[in-house]
Amino acid sequence: MFAKLFQLTAATVAAVLAMSITTQAAPAASRALVRRNVGDGTLYNPALGACGISNTDADMVAAVSASFFDTFPGATANPNLNPLCNKPISASFNGKTITVTIVDRCTQCVGQDLDFSPTAFSQLADPAIGRINGVTWDFI
Repeated sequence: MFAKLFQLTAATVAAVLAMSITTQAAPAASRALVRRNVGDGTLYNPALGACGISNTDADMVAAVSASFFDTFPGATANPNLNPLCNKPISASFNGKTITVTIVDRCTQCVGQDLDFSPTAFSQLADPAIGRINGVTWDFI
């Protein structure tokens, strides 16, 4: 009887340990799936953007590079229907983080660059700079 109880207890401990190891490994694996975008940040004056939304310099908005916008999964010939439209992102530079909404595509941008409205840019850096390198951003 004691031998069977010991075997059952040992098996239970092994199962709990295996679950614990799996649980601890899961966050690292899921973090590996998160894509952190890095690019330059520039300044632009929004108006009627590719998403069909009119914005002003005071709005917390941004445009992504045309290549990113046009090849985003689900993009169609009609830019107003792009899944990036109205998508919020978190953008960081030099320890400052802001939330902006994607409303446009930037034809002068490349890769993972962002073009910020003046209000958004000014929360990350002095607008007189005009371009900041190493902006990290993620979808919210």
